[in-house]
Amino acid sequence: MLARVNSVAHIGLISVPVEVEVDVAEMGFPSFNIVGLPSKAIEEAKERVKTAIINTGCSFPRHKITINLAPADLVKDGSCYDLPIALGILLAGGEIAGNDTLNKSLVYGELSLDGSVRHSKGVLLVAIFARRNGFKSVYIPKNSSREAAVVDKIHIFPVDHLASLISHITGKNSIKRQKRVVIDNLMKQADSEFDFSEVIGQEQAKRALTIAAAGGHNILMSGPPGSGKTMLARALPGILPPLTSKEALEVTRIYSASGLLNPGEAIINVRPFRFPHHSTSLVGLIGGGSKPKPGEISLAHLGVMFLDEMAEFQRSVLESMRQPMEDGKVVVSRAAGRIEYPANFMLVAAVNPCPCGFFNHPKRQCICSIRQIERYKRRISGPILDRIDLHINVPFVEAEKLAGSGIRAQTSTEIRKRVTAARQIQTVRFGSDGEIYTNSQMKNKMVKLYCQLDQDEIRLMKMAVEKHSLSTRSYFRILKVARTIADLEKKDKIKIEHLAEALQYRMRVF
Repeated sequence: MLARVNSVAHIGLISVPVEVEVDVAEMGFPSFNIVGLPSKAIEEAKERVKTAIINTGCSFPRHKITINLAPADLVKDGSCYDLPIALGILLAGGEIAGNDTLNKSLVYGELSLDGSVRHSKGVLLVAIFARRNGFKSVYIPKNSSREAAVVDKIHIFPVDHLASLISHITGKNSIKRQKRVVIDNLMKQADSEFDFSEVIGQEQAKRALTIAAAGGHNILMSGPPGSGKTMLARALPGILPPLTSKEALEVTRIYSASGLLNPGEAIINVRPFRFPHHSTSLVGLIGGGSKPKPGEISLAHLGVMFLDEMAEFQRSVLESMRQPMEDGKVVVSRAAGRIEYPANFMLVAAVNPCPCGFFNHPKRQCICSIRQIERYKRRISGPILDRIDLHINVPFVEAEKLAGSGIRAQTSTEIRKRVTAARQIQTVRFGSDGEIYTNSQMKNKMVKLYCQLDQDEIRLMKMAVEKHSLSTRSYFRILKVARTIADLEKKDKIKIEHLAEALQYRMRVF
């Protein structure tokens, strides 16, 4: 007897339909074979499924069992086919009778040996695929059902045990549908390790980080050890606006596909803040591997990636960031195919001015030679530095300032209100432009449209290009930063003072 159960396979963030065909033949020697390019994890499903069926109280067919995972030319990986395979065997073996609703349903999940259904990765992608392709219901692990419940217009059935799925299909005891989860009710402000009011001095650095947060711009901080670079970076999440529901869904897709959502967790509700160690490999940062996974730059999508001691990263690792920083995505090409992950992140980098860290320090003597300093600075290439919008120096803080100047510093909450207001202006501006959220994402034709200059501003830009030999990329990035500064001041037009400040941040400090 032949049975078919619908399931899904994931290729990066793209889902494709998989039909689990099960044939239980009375002729031939008893056997259990899986075909259709299964991975090692799926081959091991034979023992998991057989034991789970027996421990559920059902009889396992003592016949020739053949399972085909169609399409047969697509490599299948993971343990998420356990549940559809077990259901297909029970249907094909006559243990239970199917119903018409299964034809419009997807089944997805990993089985334990006792028949319980375990938390599985990629469930959100399953729900999105079901809605887009006309499926009415999805049967998924109960511990993963909340992440699927953020998708509307489909029925989510949380399955905790194979026995409960059997009872539901046979009509003995229906599974209660998972309630809809409203994304907007889950959003919250990210917690930060430090408040901006706790950072003593460094007013220029705070101003630059405010601009970077408002427009999603990349920023490089150079300064001696102990000047507060790391503290400033770790305070940054406190001034970033909360994720919108659309942004949260984008970020959660990546974490769901990576298996980084905890059981029972519905969605990523704060902007990511990733801080990889300088020993991180190219695959760890960019993504890929024999079984391609998202890297740190994709896990930082719509959030922040902080590279502390950026010059200590391998040069090849930093160079691999060139295209993602420009395009907002990373493409992993392998012999088996091509996978694309989003990587629209805000880069925050911190460096020392030299290997010892005390070059041009007012109190400490630098012990590095000129050659050592030059070699150290060459670790970060010109093309990478050209893709960073704001370059600032974070100087040594004098003892008098540490003792307190009596001047009240702005809190993260106060700064966040200004940043959020600027982001809202950008949301209105780019509302009809698809996936553009911030000024930093504008393409050149959009810069020409939204960053129009008057004659005085045009003359200033011409002088700057001629004096500093600015590249075309630098020219457009200056305009984007100036547009953000104008947004912070709620100005419709970019003025000379906005351009002057943006030009100031373009002068390299490393």
